[in-house]
Amino acid sequence: MAERPEDLNLPNAVITRIIKEALPDGVNISKEARSAISRAASVFVLYATSCANNFAMKGKRKTLNASDVLSAMEEMEFQRFITPLKEALEAYRREQKGKKEASEQKKKDKDRKTDSEEQDRSRDEDNDEDEERLEEEEQNEEEEVDN
Repeated sequence: MAERPEDLNLPNAVITRIIKEALPDGVNISKEARSAISRAASVFVLYATSCANNFAMKGKRKTLNASDVLSAMEEMEFQRFITPLKEALEAYRREQKGKKEASEQKKKDKDRKTDSEEQDRSRDEDNDEDEERLEEEEQNEEEEVDN
């Protein structure tokens, strides 16, 4: 666990992408400013996590959940972020549900394909057995005619 904010460094590529998305085109940012924003983001993540953890502990849970994070945002007086966070959470849940349904459908399709292949193999084996029986019968008939 990070003991100091300096111990937690968010990836520079992520910080840079977020900064670029937040600034208008043509606006540049110095390395020093990017470093300061990165450290501030690290402190924010640690603080938000700590506040959310307090809500989980009050609920006698060891796992933080979305409601803990939303409560932490309110406690930290970031109410204006609650609605966008709820919207993002709903979008995430819909996406996960869609992925789960797609995975289940893929599994069902695979099972159907496997069942169909097994039926085809079984049918082929039955046909092979029928052909062998017919050949034996023909040989038996030929032997009877020869006798």
